[in-house]
Amino acid sequence: MSNRLISGSAVALVTPFHEDGSIDFEALRRLVRFHRDAGTDIVLPCGTTGESPTLTNDEEAEIIRVVCEEAGESMMVAAGAGNNDTRHAVELARNAEKAGAQAILSVAPYYNKPSQEGYYQHFRRVAEAVSIPVIIYNVPGRTGSNVSAATILRLARDFENVLAVKEASDNFEQIMTLIDERPENFSVMTGEDGLMLPFMALGGDGVISVAANQVPKVVKGLIDAMKAGNLDEARAINRKYRKLFRLNFIESNPVPVKYALSLMGMVEEVYRLPLVPMAESNKAILRAELEQLGLI
Repeated sequence: MSNRLISGSAVALVTPFHEDGSIDFEALRRLVRFHRDAGTDIVLPCGTTGESPTLTNDEEAEIIRVVCEEAGESMMVAAGAGNNDTRHAVELARNAEKAGAQAILSVAPYYNKPSQEGYYQHFRRVAEAVSIPVIIYNVPGRTGSNVSAATILRLARDFENVLAVKEASDNFEQIMTLIDERPENFSVMTGEDGLMLPFMALGGDGVISVAANQVPKVVKGLIDAMKAGNLDEARAINRKYRKLFRLNFIESNPVPVKYALSLMGMVEEVYRLPLVPMAESNKAILRAELEQLGLI
């Protein structure tokens, strides 16, 4: 029987801002309640979808505290706490644990392009710095290089609190290796909404999702259907929402999903530079799909 702690439907939460660029904590609380009511399993603030590169250490700590307060006992809070400077990543991880996070998501160092041994030593320092679970975040499309399955599995075997990976790639050979060769307590989560169905069919544990910001019940329904072996139900959900999953990346995440949430009355359409609003042509495409799905 599986004893994996990290599983199910997790939302990579957006960070709402006021027009002046300050954090909108009222909207943040509203978002967390939205997910609590929808049955989301894990809420993950301060990740890339939460515009983490633009947040200060103090802002991240306050966001985590507020999310933990609203989530209560109903959802795990797994906070983004990564950086391409190992010392800073360690500091963020410790700050997240102190603020109340029950797990952290630590992104692979970006731009530096370290060797596999460099990745191992980076995540080793992070894992040794905290007592809570660490989720390795492998996203080659953003970081510029890949953390190999061998390195991820080595970390999982060497450190008791390295308990999951968010594998945000379409490298199915790597995904299958991670699933087939992992320790029993290690979770493999996809970071690609469009791959949820085949990923779960291979034996994955769930998703850390962008689309869950808009349709948390839908994402949870798809994951739960696959876990229960209800393939026809999962296919029907995937077929209906596949275009939305794709349109959330018509421009750089989180710009499309944040625009959608503004249309849904959840947040203001405010970003921190260097992110800016979508092109009007892309807004029209996304808005039409939201209308088609009855979300606005």
